[in-house]
Amino acid sequence: MATVALAATDGMLHFEFALACEVFVRDPSGLADPWYDLVVCGPGPVGMGRFRLEPDDGLDRLARADTVIIPAVADVDADVPADLLDAVRAAHAAGARLVSLCTGAFVLAAAGVLDGLRATTHWAHTEALAARYPRVEVDADVLYVDNGTVLASAGKAAAIDLCLHLIRRDHGATVANAVARRLVVPPHRAGGQAQFVTTPVPARDDHPLADLFPWAMERLDRPLTVEDLARRANMSSRNLARHFRSATGTSPLHWLSTQRIRRAQELLENTDESIDVIARAAGLGTATTLRRHFHRTVGVPPDTYRRTFRSTRPAAES
Repeated sequence: MATVALAATDGMLHFEFALACEVFVRDPSGLADPWYDLVVCGPGPVGMGRFRLEPDDGLDRLARADTVIIPAVADVDADVPADLLDAVRAAHAAGARLVSLCTGAFVLAAAGVLDGLRATTHWAHTEALAARYPRVEVDADVLYVDNGTVLASAGKAAAIDLCLHLIRRDHGATVANAVARRLVVPPHRAGGQAQFVTTPVPARDDHPLADLFPWAMERLDRPLTVEDLARRANMSSRNLARHFRSATGTSPLHWLSTQRIRRAQELLENTDESIDVIARAAGLGTATTLRRHFHRTVGVPPDTYRRTFRSTRPAAES
């Protein structure tokens, strides 16, 4: 069972701390076995505004965790406690995956583990992070950054996106989607999406694209073009692109490509269909095309992905 250690310190913000607890404390899908073992670690009782928290273990526990999560801190100008910095460095040296949510990036930067890496934080604090830690490559325009073993998210909702990204990496798209449904959030927003996008899908029924998204999702196996989408939405291609960028932070073609890859992931996880059949069902045409786009997007070939995530399913489903 992979251990997720949540570092608790005075001055944490409630939202990101509670979010991490909600996401990693239990598996709502019943598909991931084993799930994570969540441990809250701190130097002793810690304060979060009006609340006091009693951690499960001390900060030295971080070095024995598989994943260490640093929630947001309220005061980015305050000195990071030395014991927390030492614990983060020890965890990094031990090979733990380090994750900062929102302004938790200031803790990772102060510990030196972001030196030479890309990182992000809440847009209101990206300039301060870059000025204070010039060795960190701060990207102010993304939702989250994945450096492999060191990851960082922007603020609030982007922290949810990063947590779902971690679950998708560890347990696959089906499990991540189940968690997203329980949280009533979109199952996937790419890390490179702009922070200022208000929502990845239209939030109102009267949005110009409200009917287009489900229509397109039902037809991913067909050779949809931007012109097809524009015609369905009863607008010009240029107008469609503008509405798409506003609603999703990306272009119609990129959105379609992402949805096709997600469909392929789910089919790889949950069916025994051949790569050729899955390629056609996901609208990617041939196995060669699927392999090329899948490897570029997910980082591994579809066959490797299937072996990894089918092996995590209960025996009854295999």
